[in-house]
Amino acid sequence: MTQDAPKVPHTTNNAGIPVESDEHSLTIGPDGPVLLQDHYLIEKMAQFNRERVPERVVHAKGAGAYGDFRVTNDVSQFTRADLFQPGRRTPMLARFSTVAGEQGSPDTWRDPRGFALKFYTEHGNYDLVGNNTPVFFVRDPSKFQDFIRSQKRRPDNGLRDHDMQWDFWTLSPESAHQVTLLMGDRGIPRGYRHMNGYGSHTYMWVNEGGQRFWVKYHFETDQGIEFLTQADADRIAGEDPDFHRRDLFDSISGGEAPGWTLKVQVMPFEDAPDYRFNPFDLTKVWPHADYPLIEVGRMTLDRNPEDYFVHIEQAAFEPSNLVPGIGPSPDKMLLGRLFSYPDAHRYRIGANYTQLPPNRPRSPVSSYAKDGAMRYDASAAARPYAPNSYGGPAADPARSGEPAGWAAAAGEMVREAYSLRAEDDDWGQPGTLVRQVMDDAARDRLVSNVAGHLADGVSAPVLARALQYWRAVDKGVGDRIAARFEQA
Repeated sequence: MTQDAPKVPHTTNNAGIPVESDEHSLTIGPDGPVLLQDHYLIEKMAQFNRERVPERVVHAKGAGAYGDFRVTNDVSQFTRADLFQPGRRTPMLARFSTVAGEQGSPDTWRDPRGFALKFYTEHGNYDLVGNNTPVFFVRDPSKFQDFIRSQKRRPDNGLRDHDMQWDFWTLSPESAHQVTLLMGDRGIPRGYRHMNGYGSHTYMWVNEGGQRFWVKYHFETDQGIEFLTQADADRIAGEDPDFHRRDLFDSISGGEAPGWTLKVQVMPFEDAPDYRFNPFDLTKVWPHADYPLIEVGRMTLDRNPEDYFVHIEQAAFEPSNLVPGIGPSPDKMLLGRLFSYPDAHRYRIGANYTQLPPNRPRSPVSSYAKDGAMRYDASAAARPYAPNSYGGPAADPARSGEPAGWAAAAGEMVREAYSLRAEDDDWGQPGTLVRQVMDDAARDRLVSNVAGHLADGVSAPVLARALQYWRAVDKGVGDRIAARFEQA
């Protein structure tokens, strides 16, 4: 008995209508002109011309997967957030990315990596948007656009330029901590599976009793930290520019689901005013000796998306998605991002981006939002306004809780940097990183990486500032970098 051949689905157009041919246009005779009435041909061409949405201005190149987060420790004394309650399992989506490169750029450029997470909780989506470093280059959102442009391509020749990068960095001393991390081993991870992730910003946690705490998130890779040398990264960039994306996809499809353990630092609300560093400054860390890590749970990624564009390219992460029990802090960069991220999504993928598969909440949505391009969920209210007397949704403070706010800062409105604390300066923490965290081999690689980067097109005035910059971080390291140029 012969086995029946598998049934092949019949090609249809986007309206589900069967088509006559996958290959041939409708013409007047075999050699005649193409007919405009060939609606399937027109649909194929028009669809093709519109396949791309604008790529992200930042974090354009990335990879991602679905999984879950399981709580392993009781932290309910600090937060009432649903996803962090004992025994809770929450489905989630993760997207990892480079920062400066475009869609087709190599995965192994020296660059920070994005670490964006979406948790589908019972009280709505909670998004945690971070990086593979605990700090960032700037502390004020007004400088973010300028920083990104210094890392992108020049408008005159379309080329990336190390002189632009060092020009901005050396004129922005607050960048020293992040630049030290970038030029060290963690500037080029071995893969997305082999890097830590950090919320980076300071957030607020609120418990069931209304007590407030400040918190920082640390996702420690269970696969171990691994990195690429500059030489290996350069070689791989030419051989396999999608190296990190391929590694993540292949590991999951091969049954090796990567995992990360979430730990948090918790600061009592009352500690913040007198802490030796400004706890809301994104260029600073809280030393673990002051606020030790507390385990919360484990994140596992075990399902690749069936369509990369639908689930990863259209994924929209926004730090303004804060569920009850979690709130923002006075971190200026975080407060700026509360607006900028959802605004970018509205431009890039449309006003109704939350209805797309990766962004849809798993909890019920009862919103007064209506209409707009590509909306396909009916409004939840027959009368799209509040208040109304026809049974529309109503806000429930008992469910949302009191706003997770903080006392208003004293003083007049100003445009200034954070107030300095006892040990606040731009060079202290990166200097500690170089002298106390790095070993001799890591310091050697740091010197080599920085010198190689500076040797690539950096002008003499900027080079002089860069050498001064590194001597401010650590005189010994700065002198060694300078010696490379004196010997040349």
